[in-house]
Amino acid sequence: MHALVAVQVAFCFLVLFVAGLFVATFDRLAYQPTGFSAEQILTLDTVAQRAQPPVFWDQVAEHLRTVPGVERVALAGWPLLGGGSWNEIISVNGAPPAEVLPWFLSVSPGWRDTMKIPLIDGRDFLPNDRLPGAVIVNEAFAKEYFGGENPVGKSFARTYERIPFQIVGLVRDARYRSMREPILPTAYVPFQSIDAKGALRAIGRGTFIVRTSSANPLALASILRQEVSRARPEFCVTNIRTQTEINQAQMVRERLLAMLALFFAVVALLLAGVGLYGVLDYSVLQRRREIGIRMAIGAQAGDIARRVTVDVFSMVLVGAAAGLALGMASVRYIETLLYQVKATDLGVLALPSLTILAAALLAALPAVVRAVRVDPATILRAE
Repeated sequence: MHALVAVQVAFCFLVLFVAGLFVATFDRLAYQPTGFSAEQILTLDTVAQRAQPPVFWDQVAEHLRTVPGVERVALAGWPLLGGGSWNEIISVNGAPPAEVLPWFLSVSPGWRDTMKIPLIDGRDFLPNDRLPGAVIVNEAFAKEYFGGENPVGKSFARTYERIPFQIVGLVRDARYRSMREPILPTAYVPFQSIDAKGALRAIGRGTFIVRTSSANPLALASILRQEVSRARPEFCVTNIRTQTEINQAQMVRERLLAMLALFFAVVALLLAGVGLYGVLDYSVLQRRREIGIRMAIGAQAGDIARRVTVDVFSMVLVGAAAGLALGMASVRYIETLLYQVKATDLGVLALPSLTILAAALLAALPAVVRAVRVDPATILRAE
């Protein structure tokens, strides 16, 4: 029975240890700063039957601004953390191409205010800014390519063209592709672009970024879908999501793993607790005569409780040590699923230890109470 207790505790410690790692991973990601405000943001992924002039996209955005409950509307190539990406090889001041590729996102004037990304220096885009031309960069971009100096007023170029990008603004860092990635060097370029002849390019797809006045932006989803087509019949909304939903989609796997790990941890803890209770209770029943004699010759309640629990609690310590060793060995198989969590973190080690200790004390309480309430006279008279 004591060996079984040790095995149960070892398994319980292992499950609790892994559950702590997964829960800590989810917690780290859930509270990871994104650099922008996702609340009250609705994203409308939109396509046109055929590529349309930028002025038509601006007309739809202007129409959406008149919808009751809408505070701001901007355009972007895709939502932040929405899965889209675009990078280029660039050269700064005529130097050889940079080894680290920056990431680009096309946005309209007012997009930064809509997403509430702070402007550090410079200005936002103007209606007449075009791609290539003006560009706004983040702090990671300035650190990577300009040594952390203020890049406003400086320029860089894509390696396959001679037209420079003039940096007109510097903004705070915001997450681009993934919650797990470090902040990427990002350049925001105008949503409107020109071709080699200087003519505006037609645009076939984009995303309307809508900040609503409602705490539940999805309440406007059906209305905004209809208003887009009403403003320009050539446009069709293919997908509507809240920015909060997009952010949470980054953590689906981590949330599922945390929930499953917690479920199995609770089951394992219950099994270990029931096992401890059963062994201790049986031990008291088997030792009633011994306990009665010890109490008759003056043994104190504390001594009785210690004698009843010492063997089992030693097995708990052995099982916890074995569980810790198994947990440390298992980390290398799950480390790719973890984020900013180490097996040696104090919280990760303390959680299973304290939980098992609390469960063991709770399971031992009925047996200890039964032991100290043994009536020596009754036991000896029966003998």
